[in-house]
Amino acid sequence: MKVMNLADCQRFSSEKMKKNNLFQTERFFCDVYCFEPGQEQQGHVHSDQDKVYLVLEGQGTFQVGVEKQVLGAGEATLAPAGEKHGVKNHTGERLRVLVFVSPNPS
Repeated sequence: MKVMNLADCQRFSSEKMKKNNLFQTERFFCDVYCFEPGQEQQGHVHSDQDKVYLVLEGQGTFQVGVEKQVLGAGEATLAPAGEKHGVKNHTGERLRVLVFVSPNPS
C-alpha cells in the first residue's frame, strides 16, 4: 500500500505553479498544485477529463466555464470535461490545491 503525507507535497517554484504528484494510475491522477502569490494555471480545456479542485491552504480565484469564484481552504469545485478551467493565486500568500483528474490524460 502506498501512503503519502501531504506535508511532503509542498514544493513551490518561484518560476511557475508547481505540480506535485501523489497518486497515478492509467485511469486517474491526484496532484497537489502549489502556487506562489501571483502565479496561475491559465484557463484550458480537457475534452475527456473531469477535474476536481480542493483548496488545502490559502485562497485562489477559480474559473469553471464563464464563472469565476474565490475559494478558500476546505472548499472544492468541479471542472467537467469540455469546460474551460483555471486557477489564479490573487493573494500575497501561498495557495495549495489538491487536484483529482479522471480519466488520466497521459
